[in-house]
Order: sequence, then C-alpha cells, then structure tokens
Amino acid sequence: MGGDVERSRIPQLRLDELLEELQARIDAARGTRDRVHSLLEAVLSVGRELDLTQVLRRIVEAAAVLVDAGYAALGVIGPDGETLSQFLTVGLSEEEIARIGLYPTGKGLLGELIRHPEALRLADLNEHPASYGCPAHHPTMRTFLGVPVRVRDEVFGNLYLTDKRGGEEFDADDESVIATLAVAAGVAIDNARLYEEAQRQQRWLSASAEINRTLLSGTSRSDVVELIAQRAREITGADLADVSVPVAGADTLRVELALGGDTARRLGLVVPQDGSLSGQACADGSPVTTADLDGDPRLTAGPRRFEGLGPAVAVPLGRSAGRIAGVLLLARRAGEALFTEREIGPLLGFADQAALALELGERRRDAEQLAMLEDRDRIARDLHDLAIQRLFATGMTLQSAARFIDHSGASDRVLRAVGDLDETIKIIRSTIFGLRAREEGAGQGLRARVVRTAEEAQAVLGFPPRLSMEGLLDTDVPAEVADHVVAVLGEALSNAARHAGARRVEVVLQATGAQVRLTVQDDGVGIPEQGRRSGLRNLAERADGVGGVFEIAPVPEGGTRLVWWAPLGG
Repeated sequence: MGGDVERSRIPQLRLDELLEELQARIDAARGTRDRVHSLLEAVLSVGRELDLTQVLRRIVEAAAVLVDAGYAALGVIGPDGETLSQFLTVGLSEEEIARIGLYPTGKGLLGELIRHPEALRLADLNEHPASYGCPAHHPTMRTFLGVPVRVRDEVFGNLYLTDKRGGEEFDADDESVIATLAVAAGVAIDNARLYEEAQRQQRWLSASAEINRTLLSGTSRSDVVELIAQRAREITGADLADVSVPVAGADTLRVELALGGDTARRLGLVVPQDGSLSGQACADGSPVTTADLDGDPRLTAGPRRFEGLGPAVAVPLGRSAGRIAGVLLLARRAGEALFTEREIGPLLGFADQAALALELGERRRDAEQLAMLEDRDRIARDLHDLAIQRLFATGMTLQSAARFIDHSGASDRVLRAVGDLDETIKIIRSTIFGLRAREEGAGQGLRARVVRTAEEAQAVLGFPPRLSMEGLLDTDVPAEVADHVVAVLGEALSNAARHAGARRVEVVLQATGAQVRLTVQDDGVGIPEQGRRSGLRNLAERADGVGGVFEIAPVPEGGTRLVWWAPLGG
C-alpha cells in the first residue's frame, strides 16, 4: 500500500521539476527579450544624436545600464595612438572626480586595451599583470569588462565597465551586448563626426565669404586681419589667436595681432624665426602642431607668454613669390583636445583663401595708391611749372624794382618780400619732393620714412596715429639725424602700443633753421614707476650722440609727451 503511494508521487515530482524548468526558461526568454529590447533602445538613442559630445555621453550611459555596471567610462584614443585624449565617466559624482584629480591618460590596465584592442573580462582587475592599482580617493573596483569601439577600420576608443551590481561577474552575454553596442556606437560616432565636419566646413565657407565682402568694401588691412583671426578662433574653439608677419630684411617675426590671453605681452613682440612655433611654420611653409605650447622645447625665443596653454597649431597664411604673408597661431587651454588633421585641413584651406583675399586687397590698394601718386605727379608738375616760375618771376620783378625806390624803408620792405618769396619757393620745392616720394627714390627721404613708420605702427596700435610735419625735412635734416628721428619715432609708437594702452597718439615733426624736433603724445596710462627703461635710455643716448635733448613727461590731462630734438648745421 505504501509502495503504491510512493509510486504515485514520483510523476508529481517530475511534473513539478518540469514546470520549474519551464518557468526558468520562460524567465530567461523574457530576460533575453527585455535585454534585446533595451539594447535596441540604446542603439536607437545613441543613433539619434548628431552632436559628438552627446553621442559619447549616451554611449557610456547606455553601456552602464545594459550590463548593470556600477561604473562606466569611454576613453578616446589620441592622435598618437598610445594615450587617451578624452575620458568620459558615469557613476562618479563631481566631488569624487575632483578628489581623484586628473583623468587617466592610458597607462596600466586602460592602456592594455589600447595596445591590444580586444574584449577583456576580469573577475578581479587588481590581479591583472598590467594593473597599477587605483589612485588616491579612487573608489575600489573589482570586476572589469573592456571592449574596443571601432569607427570604420580605426580604433576610436574603448569602453570600460566595472563592478557589476550584486557582486556578480560580467559574463559572455554581457560581453556580447557591449560588443553589439560598440558596433552601433562606431556608426553613430562616424555619423556625428561627418555631421560635425559638414557644419565646420559650412562655417569656414561663411567666414571666407565674410572676409571677401569685408575686403571689397574697402575695410583696412588691420581690420581684415583681426576678422580672419577672430573667425578662426571661434570655429576651432581656440582660446588664443595671434597673427605674426615677417619683418623685411630680417629672419624675425612681429606679432601684428593678438587675441585672447595677455595680449599686452604679445602684441608688437619681435622674435626670431628660430625658436618659435610661428617661425617654424613660416620657415617650413606648412602647419606645425604641439600638444603643449607652454612647455614645447622648440619655443625658446622671447619671454614666456603662453602660460596655461596646451594644444596649438601654427598655419602659414599663403605663399606668394616664395614669401609667406604671415602666420596664424591658434592655441587651446591645457588639457583640451589636440588639433587633428580633420581640423587642420579645412583651417589650412581657410588660411590660403584668407591670404589670397589679403593679397587681392593689397593689389587693389596698390592700384589706388598708383592713381593717387599719378595725381600727385600732376600737382607737382603744375606747382613746378606754374607756381614756382611765377613766384620766381615776381621776385625778380620786385628785386629789379627795388633799385628805383628812393625811400629806404620801402626798399627794405620790398627786399624782405623778395626773401619771403625765396623761402616760399623752397617750401614748395620741399612739398614737391614729398609729393613725388617713391620707395625706390625720394621715398628714402625723411618725410616718406616717417609716414611709412606711422603706417606700420597702425597695425599694433589698432588705429592710425595723427601725423603733422612742417619744414624742409628732406633737404635740411642730415641723413644721420634723419636715421635717429625714424628710430626714435618707431620706439615711441611701439611703447605707446605695448605699454601705454593709448587710444590716441599725435606725432608732430618740425624742421626749423636751428633744429629738428619730434613730439609724440598719447592719452595712455602714463609712465609706470616700475618697468624696463632700456628703451628710454636708448632714446636719450641717441640725442646725446648728435648734441640734442630727449625729454619725457606726463601730460596733466592723462598720458605721456615725448620730445626729442637735435640741432641742424645751418
């Protein structure tokens, strides 16, 4: 009887086991279905984004959710293929990130996936030979899953997941899910990069069109150069933008424009080509990059001026007849993304087009100047052929008439009038020489050299200085003294630009019968009590060398007045 009961219970036990197994399989199927559904949602979520930064963030968040990881990160491999240039994390608070400090660069276990881009699962990451351990204040982590993310045939970066919740280990299913997500992530990253490049290319084209319109509207060269640098800085996300131009007759560069950072330390600075990033780009005629501008060993010329700056690129602005028109330097803050070939290519195209636009603008200004010089030639001929001849004839008539005047007072007045006419003729002749000034001829006169120095200073001042000249500068001032005058003027204008912070500069140059006097006055901050005085000492020594005087004093209403004069032989 008991045996019959026992035998009747066996089918019931087997049925219960079968039902439990069926329920387990149903639960597994439901779990698989839910995981597949979650994976599809994650793929769709990642694929919807077009902003690259948002795509990367979505990938990390989706990976953590799919395998129930406590911590997740995505490391983007830098251009060198050996280190991480970007690191995004999930699971750490802002306070924890701040306590840990700098993000990893790809050493230890993280570098293992860079060197061997294959999926890696570990029950305890601390036991792996490549593990260095965690830095101070870093949370303890044990289980680990790493999967590479490929974009086309390139390894873009790696997904790192740690500490599966519940104390479990990552299994083959987890690896399969993350590997599938990585494939979808690669497609999404590629789409986002293509979209980003298309947007950037559109911005470059818009900037080029804006520059062309600005040039054709007759805007000054300095304003166009500033527009070029400003647009390049905005599009690349740079913190600093400098434009340097070669100095004629010397292997040096002068910073013509400075945007961002401490502009006063860079604007107007002259450095040799050898020892600067811009100089190397100018010499090579090709872009030059660095990951650390402040600490780059190639940067040896001039004072330290790039504190806190890291990734940088120097791009030549066109090449014409073997000559580089200038160099554009862009730099980002330390720790930011490096300048890649994807950015440098469009930037180089923009720089070439900008240089071409500048050259066309210069040609247009040359044509306008030629027309102006032709008009000056006509005026000079008229002055010489008509005014001087008539004044000379009038003087001869008065001189002849003076012999027939008996009254001594009247005769003296006529003779003084003749002398005045002679002086007027000299002034008109000096004016004619100034009108006919050319770079190859009369352009070497003091008038033309002073005008040229004032025009060159406009780029560093940001505005044209007001210039006034009187007297026979080209005929009465000896060549040695003229050289000193030009040098003193250049130093004075440079000081006004670099140290005074002036908004207005007035230059007056006078040549009388006894002396030549140069006065430069600005409305800047005045003479600093503490500062370098070597430039001022040089001006005083120049005055002493020719028997002159150099004076500098503050202006009551604000600013500085510099007076430099030298005696003339007559």
